[in-house]
Amino acid sequence: MARLERLRAYPVKGLDGIDLEAAPVLEGGTIAYDREFALFDADGEVINGKRTARVHDLETDFDPSTTELTVTTPDGEHRRFDLEADPEAAAAWFGEFFDEELSLERDRSLGFVDRREMGPSVVSTATLRTVADWFDETTVDGVRRRLRANVEVGGVEPFWEDQFVGADAPAFEIGGVRFEGVKPCARCVVPQRDPDTGEPTPDFREQFVRRREATLPDWADADAFNHFYSLMILTRVPDRDRGESLRVDDRVAVVTD
Repeated sequence: MARLERLRAYPVKGLDGIDLEAAPVLEGGTIAYDREFALFDADGEVINGKRTARVHDLETDFDPSTTELTVTTPDGEHRRFDLEADPEAAAAWFGEFFDEELSLERDRSLGFVDRREMGPSVVSTATLRTVADWFDETTVDGVRRRLRANVEVGGVEPFWEDQFVGADAPAFEIGGVRFEGVKPCARCVVPQRDPDTGEPTPDFREQFVRRREATLPDWADADAFNHFYSLMILTRVPDRDRGESLRVDDRVAVVTD
């Protein structure tokens, strides 16, 4: 049976994600805690993995109940910051780490997602397993951390999510919350890097594109893809379902109306 296998948010944009048992869909259409905070430089540009591979040097964890962020550096230093009570302290520390003057901003209703008119990113567990098999010494969890999806669906075939983009595509529901596919997610440089070391995987993009094109399912609308360096889909949750919650193990069903 198709089910919500994993629900994941990235509380500070560019840093590590956290697994959630449940989360509401915010009024802006994203899931709670996802990219709720972001670090910005003096020119208003965000610090993330597209900009610097140094984000991979940090291990982070976040407690939504306390807004406490825990940071571990490569040399074993541990720091804790209350992002609600003292965002300036976190911004100052990260500013020293990245050698830039930074501010920490917060958006509770939408988060600092790249595509602000869209909602959660969706992929299947089977897709992650398939992609992991394309590369030597790459694990499913490693691919999961490279791709950074919000919603992971279990109990379905590889590339199940591809059917929801393109002309006349159906929608799907998770626990009664409707998701409408918008487009495939074009990938950036981040998936090409080892999530632990930040080192690029040789020929990652070329091999990925070749395998992706060769394994595109018959049910996928090829015209929906501008190129094959794309994986997972970006979705939209209709206004009427915003405020509803998603829970791990919720049933997933395809809908055609």
